[in-house]
Parts: sequence; C-alpha cells; structure tokens
Amino acid sequence: MKKNYWLIAIFLLLGGATVWYYLGGNDTSKSNLGWDRLFKVAEADIQKIFIAKRTGETTTIERDGNSWKVNGQWKASKNAMENLLEAVTNLELQSVPPPAAIEGVVKELASRGIKVEVYGNRGKLLKAYYIGGVTADARGTYAIMDGSEQPMVLQIPQMEGQIRTRYDLVGDDWRDRNVFSYQPEDIAAVSVEYPQQRNKSFKLKRNGNDWDIKPFYDNVPAITQPVSKGRVEGFLVGFGGLMAESFSNQYSQKDSIRQMMPFSVISVTDMKGIERIAAFYPTYRQDKYTGERRSEVVERYFADVNTGDWLLTQHRVFEKVFWPYEAFFEKPGMPVKN
Repeated sequence: MKKNYWLIAIFLLLGGATVWYYLGGNDTSKSNLGWDRLFKVAEADIQKIFIAKRTGETTTIERDGNSWKVNGQWKASKNAMENLLEAVTNLELQSVPPPAAIEGVVKELASRGIKVEVYGNRGKLLKAYYIGGVTADARGTYAIMDGSEQPMVLQIPQMEGQIRTRYDLVGDDWRDRNVFSYQPEDIAAVSVEYPQQRNKSFKLKRNGNDWDIKPFYDNVPAITQPVSKGRVEGFLVGFGGLMAESFSNQYSQKDSIRQMMPFSVISVTDMKGIERIAAFYPTYRQDKYTGERRSEVVERYFADVNTGDWLLTQHRVFEKVFWPYEAFFEKPGMPVKN
C-alpha cells in the first residue's frame, strides 16, 4: 500500500511539473532559465549604451533629457538612435545554431563581434552581449550573451535582414548632422553675410514682438520700406532643421579651402545668447582625371562650423536661408503684413 502511495506522489509531482512548464514555467522572463536567450531591454530602463569594436574604437551613448549624447560631447543622430533603440529593445531569439556550427560561430564572434553593454539607473549593467555577422540566408544575426558559451541567432520582429549595421557605426556617424536646428521663438538674432555681394548681406535682430533689420556692412544704404513680419517669420522657419549630408572632418584640403572667400557666412544667436556660425564654401563638379571644373552649378557646400566641424551640405537644403537683404521689406504701395 505504501508503495502505491509513493507511485501516486511521483505521478502527481511529474504531472505538476508538466503543467507548470506549459502554463508559464517555460517563460524565461519569469525564471532564471534561458538567461542567455533574453537580449532585449525596455527603453524606459535604458540610461546608457556602451559599444566596443574589435578595432579598439568605443562609443558611449547616454540619455540627456529627451535626447541622447555621444561620448559626453555631441548630440546623437536621431536616425541612428532610432535604429539602435529599435534593435536593443526588440531583439528576439530566432533560433539556436546546430551543434556542428557552434565552433565556427563562436570563432567569428570572437574575431569580429561588437560588444554591447546596456546600463540602467545608477550604472546598473542590464545586458552585455556580442553582435556578430549574418546567417547564410541573411535573415538572422549571430549573437552571444557575455558569459555564455552558446551563441544564438537573433532577429527583430517583422524585419528581415541583419541587425549588426545598427551597432556598427563609427565616430561621427553617431552624431547629429544638423548645422542649424531652431524654432522661430528660440532665435534672438540672425546675420547673413555674402562677402562678394555686400548689398545682399543683412543683420536681423529681435525687438520685442518685432524685428529690426539693417545692412551687414555700414557703407550699404539702408532700405526704408516697412519690414514684413510675415516674411521674417517665413525666413526663420527655414532654420527648423538644416541637416548636412555628412561630416567631412578628415577632408585633407579643408585648411586650403578656409583661405578662400566663402559664398556666405551665417550666424544664429539663440535666446540664451549662444551663437552658432557656419561659413559656406561652394564645391563644383570636377573632371576626375584633370581636376578641372566641369560645371558652374553649385550643388554642394563645405560648411565650416564654429563647433570645429567640417561638413558637406546640399544647396537644395540650405537655399531656404540664403535670403537677400531686400526680401524682408514690403514693396512700395503695398500694405504692411503682420
């Protein structure tokens, strides 16, 4: 009889374990099992992300209010951060590599894996893992949790393709490329200088709810027509997000170009008194063999910004703020528009 009791007890124990497994015991988010399969972190918990490449280059991205800062100095690129956070917060297990493939995958991760550390409040390490290359079908990305010996294949739900590129940025690629980014109400003053067209240059300054505008150069006659407040506002809206095409800080000829006369120099001062200045130098299409200019049409400018950056910008983006002095005034006989 006692033997039957033991058999019944064992049966109930195994049955209970089976029920626990299927009703939630296999949910690794509720247990310590499968810790090396859980890569994603809730965005609200993230305060800092550290990324280290095998080349020795490291990047630290920290939350800074409603935005992110790169290496404690620069505002992070909105697009780069959206891509990175989408990965960090949505990494999902796609499959486990077969035993025969594990050795090769681990070697690849050891040689070219990108280390990722995700931190929460008070410097608490939330996750640490390595991101590798893509699978043979290019639908998944190899990864391994720091401290684990078992690599995994990860994916982002509803997305096909590799994840590595979202972590594999270098240097300035992580940085915000906005040359100017202001709302009209944040601007206290703007000056636009055209060294070769002095009569087109001007200074615009806030005066209460109105704006004062005068020539940039003292020897240029002032226009006496009334200033159109609507035109001023239309001009200021253009500074809402003027983004460069790319950083060109390593461009070898930038010191030589600085010796030339720029097409324009624009200065914007915000309501806190902080001034940002950018000088624009036109670039022209050149023959790749002779170096001779092939076109007089300006499509791009190098922008020399007082942050110390050298950027490549597009004319079609920045032409909205290349206004002439006379554009802000009402024509004779026209009523003033407020």
